[in-house]
Amino acid sequence: MTGSTGEQRPESLGDLLGGRRGAVDATVPPVAFAVGWFVGGDSLWGGVWAAVLAGLALAGWRLRRGDRPRSVLIGLLAVCVAALIALRTGRAADFFLLQLLSNAASTLVWAVSIVVRWPLLGVVVAAALGQRGRWRRDPALVRAYSRGSWVWAATYVVRLAVFVPLWLSGEVVALVVARIALTWPLVATAIAVSWVVIRRSLPPGHPGLRHPVDPDAPVDPGAPVDPGAPVDPDPPVEPGASVDPGSVEPGAPVEPGSVEPKR
Repeated sequence: MTGSTGEQRPESLGDLLGGRRGAVDATVPPVAFAVGWFVGGDSLWGGVWAAVLAGLALAGWRLRRGDRPRSVLIGLLAVCVAALIALRTGRAADFFLLQLLSNAASTLVWAVSIVVRWPLLGVVVAAALGQRGRWRRDPALVRAYSRGSWVWAATYVVRLAVFVPLWLSGEVVALVVARIALTWPLVATAIAVSWVVIRRSLPPGHPGLRHPVDPDAPVDPGAPVDPGAPVDPDPPVEPGASVDPGSVEPGAPVEPGSVEPKR
């Protein structure tokens, strides 16, 4: 058990986007609900009590591990709200209605973030790297994060495409199986695919996600030169500028009027 006085490890991309702990939160209470509902002979109360008890046990375990109390309480509150919805409607499949609504809202939020040029993947990665808003001054990074964010928006669309028909038909067990299959495995796949999309979207010579490029920043004369950066072999000469004769290659063409005569 880690001490509370130690320095906390910065959250990784997987942690910020759900991670294994998020997968546990998303799967354990629904599994408990399905088991309680099935063992009790399609008893809604049996499923609700099993889900709430599992949520309480999970909350206690996470608090002992040192997780943030706010995130723990949010997870427990989600389980309680899902249970209340099922009790209110009297339909076991409605225990998963909150998850459907959450996926629909997430799809909309990710899509809107891309349209307004605040792609959520960039916000999350910048938070993990401690960059704040510096990445938004780099047009190449904004474009790459926007393309990567579409991958994450697609994951919520996939979940909806699977969950909605099962919810409409009242398939409780199938909803649990789909919930497990489309949680951490889908998140891991999205992390891998979005990383490839981002890397391929960045132009050659870009320093990468940890080093946003600000096109308006002044150039440091002492900054190291990227050996892979393209170099213009024939730079333009300003008309009227003086040229050192020793710097002109013999036989090289010189544009008339581009060299100021010596006086």
